[in-house]
Amino acid sequence: MCTFLILRRPGHAWPVLIAANRDEMAGRPWLPPGRHWPDRAEVVAGRDVLAGGSWLGLNDHGMAAAILNRVGTLGPAAGKRSRGELVLEALDHADAADAAAALSGLDGRAYRPFNLVIADNRDAFWIRADGGARVTAAPVPAGLHMLTALDLDDPASARVAAYLPRFAAARVPDPAAADWAEWAALMADGGPAASDGGEEKAAMCFTRADGFGTVSSSLIALPAPGPDSAPTWLFAAARPDRASHAPVALQ
Repeated sequence: MCTFLILRRPGHAWPVLIAANRDEMAGRPWLPPGRHWPDRAEVVAGRDVLAGGSWLGLNDHGMAAAILNRVGTLGPAAGKRSRGELVLEALDHADAADAAAALSGLDGRAYRPFNLVIADNRDAFWIRADGGARVTAAPVPAGLHMLTALDLDDPASARVAAYLPRFAAARVPDPAAADWAEWAALMADGGPAASDGGEEKAAMCFTRADGFGTVSSSLIALPAPGPDSAPTWLFAAARPDRASHAPVALQ
């Protein structure tokens, strides 16, 4: 279960703030965010070495895209396309509305179930596929929202129930000052003790005995349009309670 948090503030100098933890099997190889695709030179994203796609990326138009598995669908399946391709396909577009329109026309049966978020400095969309043919696209409203393996802001997700109120009470990051302190601390939080089921139920940052757990973390800010505006991306290349977030080279 990955975690994606987004704060939309239309009219603000930084209208979109994103925090995301990736949860994966520890032995699955990956590369940190970079320009890994010669045929997509405008894309900066983490690369899944096995399938060739990504879990989170930005393009040079200032759009972000992230994919999350839905509940019970970890890993590949015979006859299904890689969900990581969808991040790259979204980032082929210059804005979120066009990307959402294109991806909502997919046949969802070609993939295992997924949640996909696409955002730019004007719009954001949650793309949902539950295993049937229909793929739905819904606007992400202004304000603070969290997505895991269930629906957007779904209180049935123990992580959403435990942490969305804590993020709402936290100091909002200041990307211009590189101040993400309170959000970063929450992304690194281990939740209840493992003996109480904390890893399974509500931890933001964890590692299970089978090796599945949090393997990286990202903090992203998208700016309002301007001659000198540019997104920022801070990336932790391990559990965020064990590695610091460092700037990603976007130019």
